[in-house]
Amino acid sequence: MDFTESMRNGGSHALATEAVHAGREDLAAMGLHAVPLDLSTTYPSYDSRQEAARIDDFATTGARPDGPPVYARLDNPTVARFETALARLEGTESAVAFASGMAALSACLLVRVAQGLRHVIAVRPLYGCSDHLLDAGLLGTEVTWVDPAGVAEAIRPDTGLVVVESPANPTLRELDLRAIAHSCGTVPLLADNTFATPVLQRPAEQGANVVLHSATKYLGGHGDVLGGVIACDEEFARSLRQVRFATGGVLHPLAGYLLLRGLSTLPVRMRAASATAAELARRLAADPRVERVHYPRLGGAMVAFETHGDPHEVIAGVRLITPAVSLGSVDTLIQHPASISHRIVAEGDRHSNGISDRLLRMSVGLEDVEDLWADLDRALSGRVAGRAPEAASEPERTPVPGGAGR
Repeated sequence: MDFTESMRNGGSHALATEAVHAGREDLAAMGLHAVPLDLSTTYPSYDSRQEAARIDDFATTGARPDGPPVYARLDNPTVARFETALARLEGTESAVAFASGMAALSACLLVRVAQGLRHVIAVRPLYGCSDHLLDAGLLGTEVTWVDPAGVAEAIRPDTGLVVVESPANPTLRELDLRAIAHSCGTVPLLADNTFATPVLQRPAEQGANVVLHSATKYLGGHGDVLGGVIACDEEFARSLRQVRFATGGVLHPLAGYLLLRGLSTLPVRMRAASATAAELARRLAADPRVERVHYPRLGGAMVAFETHGDPHEVIAGVRLITPAVSLGSVDTLIQHPASISHRIVAEGDRHSNGISDRLLRMSVGLEDVEDLWADLDRALSGRVAGRAPEAASEPERTPVPGGAGR
């Protein structure tokens, strides 16, 4: 796959070009090259009548105010640049940024609850905190968990959203988003695209109405910024802006600056990390110490695998790879979902959706593949702690693109 040329945004530029230039088109006319960082919390205005009219218009429509900014909780020029760029990359009319991915998902649910549509249909697995937010009904929602084939049958008059994640966290299960969108009918489909990013997949082109990102991950790309963003049509964006203003889940301008900068290298980072991840998945699938490997057919930088031995010993044994929650950074991270990211999900629900107690999830970074493999090899063998490798039977394997396992 050519990551920069295979996905066009409907205009004349390839994705890699848009990643560099979107949200920055006016800089040259301003006499600038780098994106300005606006840290103001408030802005001067000597016409209070005009300000009142602009506030009334926002309260009524949710449209971004014309003219100079009013207050940082309502809008920020630096954050707006990131929103413009992300919408271009996802091929949607608009995008609305939030303080985190969970704040973004919460805003989507609150919009629908406010419209009297409190029922949500969801497909597991999802990110553990997304699962918990829905299952606990913390925002007044009621969830029905279904397999993809059961979406149409589960729809009720008060169904406000269908929520899916593909590739899913942490099993990397892939869904047919186009088929699910068809099953949704008029109910909006929310697709979490955090793992794939718009480099590998644009859910809006497959019928999703709402695209969610934990921008903390690949969009930022360096493990140093928290953020979330929703790509959608302008109508839904207006409702999201009103919820964001009322609840205060705004993205800090510095985070918006870092996320916009992260987008410029997103295609390059995804291409490099995905190539390394595919090779590691191939080697893991051929390794007798590994029972099963999960790797998406569309590629990507995430690999999950189940060990024959104790997965906690692998976590304790890595030295170059960082044992930590989160993903999408330039360095490789590994974690045990049943202990961390999905600990909050009931054990029975974890197991029934493929999240076994021996599953490890690895976010592959930009290190050399041989160095990463050497670290994994030592950790799987227990050599770091001075233990001999455990005997193991021939593993069950699923295919990897172009290789022996998945």
